[in-house]
Amino acid sequence: MNNSKLMQKIQQLKRKRNAVILVHNYQIGEVQDIADYIGDSLELSRTASRTNADVIVFCGVRFMAETASILCPDKLVLMPDINAGCPMADMITRNELKVLKKEHLKATVVSYVNTSAEVKAEIDICCTSGNAVKIVESLKDTADIIFVPDKYLGHYVSVKANRDLILWDGYCPVHAKILPEDIVRQRKAHPEAKVIVHPECTPKVIQLADETLSTSGMCEYAKLSEASEIIVGTELEMLYRLRKENPEKKFYPLSAQAICQNMKLTTLEKVLWCLEDMKYEIKVPEDIQIRAKRAVDRMLEVS
Repeated sequence: MNNSKLMQKIQQLKRKRNAVILVHNYQIGEVQDIADYIGDSLELSRTASRTNADVIVFCGVRFMAETASILCPDKLVLMPDINAGCPMADMITRNELKVLKKEHLKATVVSYVNTSAEVKAEIDICCTSGNAVKIVESLKDTADIIFVPDKYLGHYVSVKANRDLILWDGYCPVHAKILPEDIVRQRKAHPEAKVIVHPECTPKVIQLADETLSTSGMCEYAKLSEASEIIVGTELEMLYRLRKENPEKKFYPLSAQAICQNMKLTTLEKVLWCLEDMKYEIKVPEDIQIRAKRAVDRMLEVS
């Protein structure tokens, strides 16, 4: 079956199931093209909390679908591929966080949204790459702040918010592959281009970039910037959306190594099968959901 027919069948089934399709910016282009909503974790979390659909098909990775389940416990949340995980989210467990909290009993715990529902149940407030600085800045009366799991995002936030943070030794393997020499090389190849990078990149990469932005921030920058050429330092699929929305501008990948294989697991066929068979369901247990929702709700209030 060709893509056109697949998309047509998906749209028919979506209407039949009263479903909404949420797609992360790192999904492959053809999956982005069937999205009802496309965005970063915060945008999709907000959409999940507002939707009137009975079914949420989440094209992303597991922690994102869990976040939708946390916010919408009365809805059926489905993932087209149950094996689409996040290596960074797997770098900290609930038990490991409990041990860290015991070592810093008075600390407030801030967790990047890239964590499991079980970890979110143990934290005080959640954040995304787009609002992490704002979240930490809102904690003015807090002496100590634990930030998990991304040490690079944590370092970026620490500098921007001028706060010392207790960091966990986690990171995104995709963004860690983007190197300072990539910026040097691409600036030589495209001397007029601006360089934008994601805050999950290493401090040395961030230091050399023109702007450090979340994926939604990158979309906004690409739209409003006077730059006609932009070098993009994040997962490669982000360029599909940037090029589609800004056809008059040129976008170049900072590194060809920045590929998240987990994000590539979702395909049009799997989205169709997901709606046909109504699987795979992501359901967060009620005791975890209630506790985790407090942290996510607090993030949405601050944002």
